[in-house]
Amino acid sequence: MIRKITLQIAVPTLLALMAWNAFLAINHLIRMQKIAALTLESSALQADFSSVLKDVTDMETGQRGYLLTADPAYLQPYAEAKAKIETDFAGLRVRLANRTQREQSLESQVESLTKSKQAEMERSITLRQQGYRHRSFKLVDTNEGKDYMDEIRQIVSSLSAAESANFAKFNGERTAALKKVLSVTILASSGLLLLAACLFALIRRHERLLAEEAAQSRQELALRDLQLEKLTSALSGQARSNITAINTNSRLLLENYGGFLPRQGHEYAEQMKEAAAQMELLRQDLVGSRNGSDQQAA
Repeated sequence: MIRKITLQIAVPTLLALMAWNAFLAINHLIRMQKIAALTLESSALQADFSSVLKDVTDMETGQRGYLLTADPAYLQPYAEAKAKIETDFAGLRVRLANRTQREQSLESQVESLTKSKQAEMERSITLRQQGYRHRSFKLVDTNEGKDYMDEIRQIVSSLSAAESANFAKFNGERTAALKKVLSVTILASSGLLLLAACLFALIRRHERLLAEEAAQSRQELALRDLQLEKLTSALSGQARSNITAINTNSRLLLENYGGFLPRQGHEYAEQMKEAAAQMELLRQDLVGSRNGSDQQAA
């Protein structure tokens, strides 16, 4: 009884621990996926910052080259960067939508400064295209464009530094989560392995005890069969002879001396005859049941 109760408790416990282990693993996996997504988003933001700064730098390089040489070929990188920078700013705004208000404000400042820088470059290029070389250089010498670029670089550097800190934090969280997953998995697996080993040993012991009980039951059954066989043999032999003798004597007594017996003696003889007949029927039933059992066993 105790073994059955133990098995009934141990098996559901093992299944529950397996389900709990799977639940923890799935939760940790989801957590790691979230951290990985944040890490990738941080890397993408760093790439966007670099792209915006590169666009402004390419525009300025193209401007300076054209102002010095008046070669329209220098305007090609300027035009390419000008066409690309709006897309880069749009992507940057989307990525910063879930970030702090300060980061969004800094992005707006960079975008405003870039537009001012672009307007300054457009004026200088237009003057150079119109043949006002000295005036275009004089506009550059005011350092208006340089001030815009310095502020852009400073703000982008601040945003990049903040994002580097976020990246380091996310990377640290991912490492910590990975270590936690490994430790929890190892502990849970060890516990499950130990419990499974105990349960297996308990099942083996239960099977062995059941086999011993079955063997003992077979021995007891064989002993009872032997006793029943002896009883059947006795019923088939000596008991049959005795019952037959009682029946015959009762019948002869009634037939030969029935007229001489008193009424009560006559009743006793009849009762003996009926009792002998009932005993014979009972003996036949017992012998018949034994023979039927032997045939089924065969």
